[in-house]
Amino acid sequence: MAKAAAGGGEDGSVADQLRKLGLKKGVLVRMAERGQLLALRCEMPQCYHHKGRGAFDPVTTPRTKWAPSPDHYPILKSAGGQLVAENVRLSHVWCNNRDHGWRTQVRTLLAKDKSLAEVAEALNRKGVSPAHGTNRWTAAMVRKAYVS
Repeated sequence: MAKAAAGGGEDGSVADQLRKLGLKKGVLVRMAERGQLLALRCEMPQCYHHKGRGAFDPVTTPRTKWAPSPDHYPILKSAGGQLVAENVRLSHVWCNNRDHGWRTQVRTLLAKDKSLAEVAEALNRKGVSPAHGTNRWTAAMVRKAYVS
């Protein structure tokens, strides 16, 4: 039943695709086996892979920036988030790192009672790259990046 829910037969299931990339076990494979991942696709709000959300490198040590990675979401690992199905989405290593960097910096500034506009100004001043397609952080972008 999980294979059907995952969208394919023996060679086409998401779990099989993850295994072919070198993930033999772990939360992403378990999620795929249970039909909780419907496609081999980066689920980050912003994906940066030049070939698109569905392109992944095989898992190596160390992992390349385009290898599959479990992203702690919605609760960051640093905030106590666990690597369990209800707190994981599939990402590229690079997309995960970029998103984590933004969220960590935003969280720190919000904890200092900064407004979204002040956070945007601080990120721009530090030269933190905003989402692709834009060249400056705005209050609306800060909120969207933080809650997505």
